[in-house]
Amino acid sequence: MALVTVTSLTKINLAPKSVKDEIIQNVQCILGTVKGSVPLNRDFGTAIEAVDLPQPMAMMQLRIDIIEAIQKYEPRAIIRAIEFENETTAAADGILKPKITLEINEDA
Repeated sequence: MALVTVTSLTKINLAPKSVKDEIIQNVQCILGTVKGSVPLNRDFGTAIEAVDLPQPMAMMQLRIDIIEAIQKYEPRAIIRAIEFENETTAAADGILKPKITLEINEDA
């Protein structure tokens, strides 16, 4: 199992040491890309529409967007859980930071 967050992608490694590192980096890239911002692939990334929703609805919409994007663009990553950092304090500061627990399927 691997834990992935959006903020953990600092730089892109063009030659990852393992398949696991490659998959985690790909998931981080998907999470850190706003859907519509990639010129030749407008569907890549996660949607930003949840930004104006009430917190419970935003969390559910983000979960849906994350699941769909990862299933489409990195099928070797199997999502086991999606939680949010500081879920109890997120309402106060309005920031939702997803934490995704993945299982890596290197054979896919």
